[in-house]
Amino acid sequence: MTQAESPITVAIVEDDTRIRRTLEMVLARAGDCHCLGAYRSGEDALAAIPALAPSIIIMDVNLPGMNGVETVRKLVERGVSSHILMLTVHRDTDTIFDALAAGAVGYLVKPVQSAQLLEAVHDVFGGGAPMTSSIARKVVQAFRNAPDKPKSSINLSPRENEILEMLSKGFLYKEIADKLDCSYATVRTHIERIYEKLHVHSRSQAVAKFMNR
Repeated sequence: MTQAESPITVAIVEDDTRIRRTLEMVLARAGDCHCLGAYRSGEDALAAIPALAPSIIIMDVNLPGMNGVETVRKLVERGVSSHILMLTVHRDTDTIFDALAAGAVGYLVKPVQSAQLLEAVHDVFGGGAPMTSSIARKVVQAFRNAPDKPKSSINLSPRENEILEMLSKGFLYKEIADKLDCSYATVRTHIERIYEKLHVHSRSQAVAKFMNR
């Protein structure tokens, strides 16, 4: 990472002390990541994370009290736009789907190796959405079956439609910026506006809406 580049800011929500400290250590050793805070419960996360506005939140599914899915839902309701990456012990498709539908962008299955964690963090930061194809299909199908907003409320510009189509094909933000000959920040701004217009909170939701249209 050059001096001109900013680190990827991350917040951790994990009740297991050993795992939480390991995640912090892995991020600390990465030259381009910075952990803003680590929390042991959803309640603690809700109290602190909105003000921190990290780029990425690593969220455990099985938290004491408020679980990870509900925490994601409440963070999104409070306007938190961080990319949320779920941590889960089992490949429970229903729980993973609930988390993605609530606004998460992907998930990792424990135990997570250091290289795997950092790869996922970089993938999500670059606009990726780490998940299996079976989960992705389930998300798309659910949004196809859900009542949609009136089409008059969806008024994307030609450039926004172009970017959304690229997202649906799996392009990362940097790849979209290169193809459109614009900055990474410009692409992120366009995508934030797309999410607002489509009434969604994540890439998977936006792509599902695009495919449904």
